Amino acid sequence: MAQIASIIILGILAQYTAWKVKVPAILPLILIGLFVGPLSVYWNEGEVWMKPIFDAASNEGLFPGQSLFYFVSLSIGIILFEGGLTLKRSEIREVGPSIVKLISLGSIVTFVLAGVAAHYIMGLPLSISFLFSALIIVTGPTVIAPILQNVPLNKSVSTVLKWEGILIDPIGATAAVLMYEFIQSSGGSMEFTSHAFKEFLSIILVGSALGTFSALFLRY
Repeated sequence: MAQIASIIILGILAQYTAWKVKVPAILPLILIGLFVGPLSVYWNEGEVWMKPIFDAASNEGLFPGQSLFYFVSLSIGIILFEGGLTLKRSEIREVGPSIVKLISLGSIVTFVLAGVAAHYIMGLPLSISFLFSALIIVTGPTVIAPILQNVPLNKSVSTVLKWEGILIDPIGATAAVLMYEFIQSSGGSMEFTSHAFKEFLSIILVGSALGTFSALFLRY
């Protein structure tokens, strides 16, 4: 309980600091997270101050089992839902094509070039390289929104960045999941076998059908 209370207090402190010094809140949040996490091992006898994953042997940590995964998933869902509520269709009358290109062509370019760079520059396996490139497609509303609140920008530019930051999240997450499933289907490699193709295609078809049915159900 002390660790959970500390996280809440530190989060409030980060927000207050950001407000006082006029910087995006994400900056003090990152610095505090590093300070109480990985950096704390240097002056805390090799142990981090706050362990997110519960260790039954030492009876330390906040989230036992898969609890951290569920907590993070719920938090991301809330962030995306809240961000989606700020979007207004009237905002994109003039900049709609730019947003579509960013979240479609921009995603493809980022995926391909980042994957190639990770493979040939960093020397990573193809499977890890393209899984990494799928992950970094996302810019994220938690990063873009605080910056837009503190940096004066042209209204059109601000609108494009806000919409792209929110819409790119589910696209990047979907790309990462599909890439991971393809790697799993091909036995941990990038070999395009018939078995891998069938498994991959079945995942896409079933997921698309369930997603379409759920969207229609919510609509009606």
